[in-house]
Amino acid sequence: MLVLTRKPKQQIMIGDNIVINVVEVQGENVRIAIDAPREIKIYRGEIYRAIQEENQKAAAPAPGELDLSTAMPR
Repeated sequence: MLVLTRKPKQQIMIGDNIVINVVEVQGENVRIAIDAPREIKIYRGEIYRAIQEENQKAAAPAPGELDLSTAMPR
């Protein structure tokens, strides 16, 4: 993990096409602006974790669903 110290109006570059701008710092809150190509998905951490959790639930077999991994071959 890379940890950087930035001041308002300073930037962080990721590769050639992602720019993170520090917009404002107020107490413990930092406002950032992210400039990235549209095809790159950007989520807040808690939203990303919720999406991952929902995806795992959706992929899990429903209770009582047949488990074909233990079925005997014909």
